[in-house]
Amino acid sequence: MVRRPTVERQPLALFRALSGDLAPRDAQDLMAYPFFSLAKTPRIAPIDFKAGEIAIRVEATAEHGMATIWDADVLIWAASQIVEARDAGLRPSRLMAATPYEILTFIGRGVGARDYQRLKAALDRLQSTTVATTIRQPPLSAPRRAQSSGQTSPPPAGGRRMHRFSWINEWKETADAAGRPYGLELILPDWFFAGVVDHALVLTIDRAYFDLTGGLERWLYRLVRKHGGRQRGGWVFDFRHLHAKSGSLSRFSDFALDLRRLAGRQPLPGYALRVRRLRGGGEALVFTPTAADPLARLAAQLDALAYAEDSL
Repeated sequence: MVRRPTVERQPLALFRALSGDLAPRDAQDLMAYPFFSLAKTPRIAPIDFKAGEIAIRVEATAEHGMATIWDADVLIWAASQIVEARDAGLRPSRLMAATPYEILTFIGRGVGARDYQRLKAALDRLQSTTVATTIRQPPLSAPRRAQSSGQTSPPPAGGRRMHRFSWINEWKETADAAGRPYGLELILPDWFFAGVVDHALVLTIDRAYFDLTGGLERWLYRLVRKHGGRQRGGWVFDFRHLHAKSGSLSRFSDFALDLRRLAGRQPLPGYALRVRRLRGGGEALVFTPTAADPLARLAAQLDALAYAEDSL
């Protein structure tokens, strides 16, 4: 029996990164679920998340640690390149080539030797972090009836198949004919590439996102942008729900305190945050697009101050 080659074994055409001021785009699946560490210190503990038929398991190595939400900026760069090429009638590829300068300037980083070393460390974490998920995977086959006994064999546990991958299959540094370092080449996983090529699974994000310094505020912006978009009425997230969906290792009490502080600082571009007490106890985070109400950010700041004073 002759086995057909898999997509990974087929030769990949090299896609050279486009130049110019590209709009930053993010993959919606990455925005909605806990795929990255939110801490700047190395994380080894895995992320386990389940909601209905959605299951995610993220694992890290002791050598590199888990890919962080800052490392995910490289994937935002890659998604932006793929969408721009697709919209221009070009043919993007999972095999991408670029210079460190092009990647670093796009994601708002410096371009010195130290920044280059940090970029390489990010690529190592993206390559060594493994993800297993049921997102965008087909349901498991129905149980088969054995021909001999007529009995039905039970299906495997879980409702959908799992797809396991790393954020970057492999990467390497390239050099010119004289042996001088020239750039980088990397291969993206098929799961990520397929999600970005689909028009409905990508969103444009505010370039000010790259200026956010905290892991929680970065994650929260992506979550809000994914779920709420530009709805005039905004969106409401229960604190407990946010804690579970973030994959954070922080205690809930610390996590809740950080959310209240974020509401006081109002760091998210395009959104104002409010904390609301829920009937029966608990708290929720309410966001409103500031474009819909120019005074929303000021009102939210005053509301956060009043809430803090009332909580003393």
